[in-house]
Amino acid sequence: MKNYNQVYVKNSFEAADLYCKAFGAEITFEIKNDTGTAYEHCELSVNGEGFLALAEAVNPCDINIVHKMKWETMTFNVFEMGTKEAVNNAFNFLSDGGVVIHPIQSVSWNKYCATVIDKFGVCWWIAI
Repeated sequence: MKNYNQVYVKNSFEAADLYCKAFGAEITFEIKNDTGTAYEHCELSVNGEGFLALAEAVNPCDINIVHKMKWETMTFNVFEMGTKEAVNNAFNFLSDGGVVIHPIQSVSWNKYCATVIDKFGVCWWIAI
């Protein structure tokens, strides 16, 4: 059995590009809508393993409220990233236009981690 998460966002093409850059992922499967302007379904993989699926949200989420309230309804945990550089890269991409909940720090359960809500309203905990 396998499990990975799917996010529903506005501007799904831009989100896929951001997540590929942040995590070194690649698009391994995609279905675009009839007009070719958004993803009905898109799968991202890292080193050949499924990492994240995404699709265009039908109902918009007010990102300004999410950011203002620092609203976390679910957090995607990306850990064992291997290096501080990998965490820094993801942090830089995800925090651009987003909200930093916890900057890169050391905590008792991880020596190098951060929590960020990206500009699409998706919350990420990233860690070495």
